[in-house]
Amino acid sequence: MALVPFVVVLALADDSHSWLAGSIFGAAAITDQIDGYLARRWQVESRFGMFADPLADRLLIDASIIVLAIDHRVHWIGLVIIALRDSLMIVGARLAVPRGYQFSVSTLGKLATWVLYTGTAMTMVTPRGTDWPNLIFWAGVVLAVAAAALYMVSARRQLRPSA
Repeated sequence: MALVPFVVVLALADDSHSWLAGSIFGAAAITDQIDGYLARRWQVESRFGMFADPLADRLLIDASIIVLAIDHRVHWIGLVIIALRDSLMIVGARLAVPRGYQFSVSTLGKLATWVLYTGTAMTMVTPRGTDWPNLIFWAGVVLAVAAAALYMVSARRQLRPSA
């Protein structure tokens, strides 16, 4: 989370594309994923980490997408979709967790995060108008929406009252 302001400032400071912002973004993304993997592998997950890790993912991705949308490097509708998806996940968590829902990382959710990380980083480091990073970004958006839908279906099934 601490690197998010640096990524934003560096990305905004550059006129077209920023290897430094993209590199810091990539380093933050990789260390965040390694941290989550090690916590699960070594079974040192905490209640705080269960919320802080996805929050760090969201802050890094969302702040970067805001900057890229302001700079007209990704279409604003991508920002809207991601913001709606994240808002839905936050509201859903606030409603489901107190009722006993246990969030667990899904493969699709991890894939969506990695594809969004890749598309966002590649958009940062390539000149404006380069199409291929946007294709990766949009694939990540589609995967992220699909992962959110699966989380909602899972929560609904788990929290459905027994007949």
